[in-house]
Amino acid sequence: MTILLSTLNARYAHASLGLRYLYANMGALQEQTHIQEFVIGAKTTDLLERLLSWQRADEKLIIGFGVYIWNVEETTRLVALIKRVAPEIIIVLGGPEVSYETQEQAIVGMADYVITGWGDVSFPALCQQILHGPKPLMKIHAGVQASLDELRLPYEYYSDQDIKHRTLYVEASRGCPFKCEFCLSALDKTAWPFDIDRFLEEMEDLHARGARLFKFVDRTFNLNIKTSLKIMQFFLDKLAANPDDPVFAHFEVVPDHLPDALKEGIQKFPAGTLQFEIGIQSFNPEVQTRISRKQNNSKAAENIVWLMQHSQAHLHVDLIAGLPGETVESFAQGFNQLHALGPHEIQFGILKRLRGTPIIRHTEDFGMRFDPYPPYTILANKDVPFAAMQRLIRFARYWDLIANSGRFTHTLPIILGTQAFENFMDLSNWIYAQTDATHKIALDRLANLVTKWLCNERGMDLQTVQTMIGKDYAGDARHKQSPEVLAQMHVKPDSKSNKPSSEGNTGDIGNAATGNLPKRQARHLVN
Repeated sequence: MTILLSTLNARYAHASLGLRYLYANMGALQEQTHIQEFVIGAKTTDLLERLLSWQRADEKLIIGFGVYIWNVEETTRLVALIKRVAPEIIIVLGGPEVSYETQEQAIVGMADYVITGWGDVSFPALCQQILHGPKPLMKIHAGVQASLDELRLPYEYYSDQDIKHRTLYVEASRGCPFKCEFCLSALDKTAWPFDIDRFLEEMEDLHARGARLFKFVDRTFNLNIKTSLKIMQFFLDKLAANPDDPVFAHFEVVPDHLPDALKEGIQKFPAGTLQFEIGIQSFNPEVQTRISRKQNNSKAAENIVWLMQHSQAHLHVDLIAGLPGETVESFAQGFNQLHALGPHEIQFGILKRLRGTPIIRHTEDFGMRFDPYPPYTILANKDVPFAAMQRLIRFARYWDLIANSGRFTHTLPIILGTQAFENFMDLSNWIYAQTDATHKIALDRLANLVTKWLCNERGMDLQTVQTMIGKDYAGDARHKQSPEVLAQMHVKPDSKSNKPSSEGNTGDIGNAATGNLPKRQARHLVN
C-alpha cells in the first residue's frame, strides 16, 4: 500500500505544516507514506496525473487531502476526477473545512472517509484499519486529540528546498482560550503548550540547517510570558551570534497584554527581524461584546503606540468589516482610530463565515447574508447593504495595493490627510469608477491614477504630485514617469502647470519590483 499526504497550498512559499505533522506520526506506515504538495491554480488534470503516477498494480493507494477554505473548490474537482478515473483509490479528507457541517458538502459525498478535528493520530490509525482490518464501517471519524507530549514533531521533515525557498510554519502551542465568534479557535477549550525545551531543540536544528524565516501559527504567542521570553531569547541569541545572517520571526500577539518583561525583550530586536500580527478586529465595545471578544481597547491602543515608538518590530494590525452591529460609520471611526496609532500595516479584512464558527447565531437578528461559495465572504447585513459592502471590499483591495504595498510611502499621507477612512474611500470609489477593476492593475497605471485623482479631485499642482510620486519611485528606472509617458496623461490644467498624466500598464502590480523598499517590507511582499 502507498499512502499520499496531499494538499493544495495557497502559494508555493507556504509549506504545509499539517502534512508534515501527519507524516511525522505515521509510525510503522511512514516508509510507505509520501508528501505530495500542490499549489492552487494548477490544471486539475495535471494534478490527477501526478497523483496517479504513485499507483501500483495490485496495491492499495490511499490519498489523504488537507481541505481548507482556500482550496476546497479545487480539491473537490480533483477528488471528482480521481473517482471518475480510478474509483478504487481510497480518499480520506481532513482539515478545518470538512470538520464542520460535514454531511452537506459535495466533496464529503465523494470521499471514502473523513476525519474531523485533530488528525495526527487518527489518520495513521484509520490507515492501519484500511490495510489490516477490521474495515472501518463509518465514513465520518472524530479525530482524537492526543496529548502534545505524545506527538512527534514535524520539523525535521522540512526539506532543504523548503528551508531555502519557503516560509517555515512552526507552533509552540495549539488552541486559544478566547472565544471570538468569527474564528474557529472559539471552539477550543483552552491553549495547549508544547514542551518549550523540546520545541526549542527543534528550532535549533532548523536554524543549523539554514532556516532563517520562522512564522509562528500560535493564536496567542504572548499568553504565557515566561514561554514567550524563552522563545524571544532563542532568536536574540541567534541574532547576536550571527548579526550578518539574521533570523526573522513572525508572531500573533494579544494586543492588550504586553508586560514590561516582554517589552524589554522586544526592544532588543533590530530592524527587519521581528513582525507582530495584532488582531484588533473592532474598536466598537458593543460589537466586541456581541461576538464574545474580550479586549481592553485603551490598553491595546497604548501598546501599539509603545511598539511603534520604542521598538523596531513591524506591526501588522487587523480590522474586520461586516461584524454584526458594526455600521460603516462605526467601522470608519475604528479605522481612523487605528490609523492614528501609526501601525506599519492595517490589514482590512472582510468577515467570512467559516464552517463551524459561532458567528452564525447572529444571522437572523442582523440579517447577515454570506456568499454560499468559498471563502464565504459576507455580502450584506442589516446595517451594511450589499452596495456598501462592495465598496468596503474594494477599499480593502486598493488599500493593499496602495497603503500596505509600501510603494506609496511619500504619497499616502497626502492621500489620507486627517480623515484616513473617508479620504481613501473617496479615492477607492474614484479608481473603481475609472477602471471597473480591482485586480491586474499595473503599478504604473495605479500611480498615474493616484496622480490624476490628487490633481483633478484634490486640486493639487501636478509638479508637486510628480515630485511625491518620483520619491516613491526613486531608484526604480522602470517606473519613472518619462516626458513621453506624461504626454499621454489627462490632468485638468491648473494655474501652475499644463502637463498631463498617464495611464500606462507595464506589468501587474503583484510582480512589481521591491528593490527600493525597506528590507522588512520587501520580505513581506515576497512572502
